[in-house]
Amino acid sequence: MEHSDSYKPLNGRQRKLAAAYFSNDSRGGRDRRKSPLDPEDELNLIPESDSEGAMHRQPGIRGEMGNVLLLLFLYVLQGIPLGLAGSIPLILQSKSVTYKDQAFFSFVFWPFSLKLFWAPLVDALYFSRFGRRKSWLVPTQYLLGLFMLYLSVRVDALLQSEGGPNVVALTAVFFMLAFLAATQDIAVDGWALTMLSRENVGYASTCNSVGQTAGYFLGNVLFLALESPDFCNKYIRVVPKESGIVTLPDFLFFWGVVFLVSTTLVAILKRENQPGGGRRSEEETQGVMETYRLLLSITRMPAVFTFCALLLTAKVGFSAADAVTGLKLVEAGVPKEQLALLAVPMVPLQILLPLVISKYTAGPRPLDVFYKAFPCRLLIGLLFALLVWWTPSVKHEGGFPLYYFAIVLLSYAVHQVALYSMYVACMAFHAKVSDPLIGGTYMTLLNTVTNLGGNWPSTVALWMVDPLTWKECRGAAGQRCASAEEAALCVKEGGACVTTLDGYYVESAVCVLIGLLWWLWLGKKMKRLQEQRPSAWKCRVSQ
Repeated sequence: MEHSDSYKPLNGRQRKLAAAYFSNDSRGGRDRRKSPLDPEDELNLIPESDSEGAMHRQPGIRGEMGNVLLLLFLYVLQGIPLGLAGSIPLILQSKSVTYKDQAFFSFVFWPFSLKLFWAPLVDALYFSRFGRRKSWLVPTQYLLGLFMLYLSVRVDALLQSEGGPNVVALTAVFFMLAFLAATQDIAVDGWALTMLSRENVGYASTCNSVGQTAGYFLGNVLFLALESPDFCNKYIRVVPKESGIVTLPDFLFFWGVVFLVSTTLVAILKRENQPGGGRRSEEETQGVMETYRLLLSITRMPAVFTFCALLLTAKVGFSAADAVTGLKLVEAGVPKEQLALLAVPMVPLQILLPLVISKYTAGPRPLDVFYKAFPCRLLIGLLFALLVWWTPSVKHEGGFPLYYFAIVLLSYAVHQVALYSMYVACMAFHAKVSDPLIGGTYMTLLNTVTNLGGNWPSTVALWMVDPLTWKECRGAAGQRCASAEEAALCVKEGGACVTTLDGYYVESAVCVLIGLLWWLWLGKKMKRLQEQRPSAWKCRVSQ
């Protein structure tokens, strides 16, 4: 699953919407780390109730509506820090930070791509009397709440320090928020398997996709809209004011309190184990070292090693379009809240696309769809560069015309179709080749590599924008603009630094060229992996 890959328009941060569609695949499609068994066999290990007594549970979903709502709420909470982290780059861009600073902050989005490395610890280490999942969920959510309260006091100072935003401190704090949210995700994913009965466990993936999407919407789209004075004055207020309805400190404080209060209620009122405590849950997993050895044995398989190498390099061609385009539009004057609001009409499309695309990826060759969508997505990257180039000429005193946002929305919709075509095809292939005996671990490894293959090119793309940009000092003879110090000296001498070649356009062309070469050479190699015998993907685990 990608988080991304993600989530503001034209930014490439993807949610787990498509991944949820495959969560009940009978070949190991569940993105879990809980059991080395096939998901169908895994269900036989799930007790009929979480704690409140299976004998008295009402049949059907109505009898478990409380557990479903609790799961939904926990996933909403998980989406809040992710949404806030996704809004910070747009805020930083409005404060004219460098793209190297943006690249540094992009490390905030890495924890969800790396959580496989500490997931075995979350699965294996716990206090049985308190609860296997609550042992991690409760302290993790308390820390999330405390970090938000701390940020509510410090965030303005970090964003408005004397030398500009303190990007290092912001990255450190939001990285910790993302790390804690990823850890909470591991715990909640595991708890979902035992919180719901066998007949209703399929609702867990629905709670995941709906809850995390809603949380991200609240922390990103809604926050950016309510924080914007222009949006509030135009659409909400009768009497204009210089500030939005909410501020970032207020928003952080509110959700920090929500985290602390809700976590306390869960810790006190929600029992995880059967009365009597101390009984080990029927949901077993391998030991920590066994799981790490299993992961290592999977990656040593030639077919898996080749596939992982291809996944880690496949998205280089899209990195400039996915990571930089949205920030360039903000730099060109497009209001960040307007860009965020463009995500709203995309939600139904993002839900329907996996259902439609899966009809074409359900056969024996799902990567054919991946291969066909690849050049389309490369072309969209060039169209995004053209959109950024066209944007300044469309702007007028009142902002941007309605048809401009319609074109941006259409471009983003086409981008989503190509993006989800590749993603769903990749997820289908993961489910197809994952060894049923170790489906959860196998599938999670492939998903982690897929996520990482999207994150590192985005970080590099952001980092390279400034070095590839050419500027000259006009109005001050003999001065240059190659560095921040030289630019300041140029301005001091009465000149101005003017961009003669934007590194984004150079990067877009280079990325598309690299992507085209990858498609012509390595893309065919990826397609041929579908011709491997099933035995090439089977893990030979020593007993």
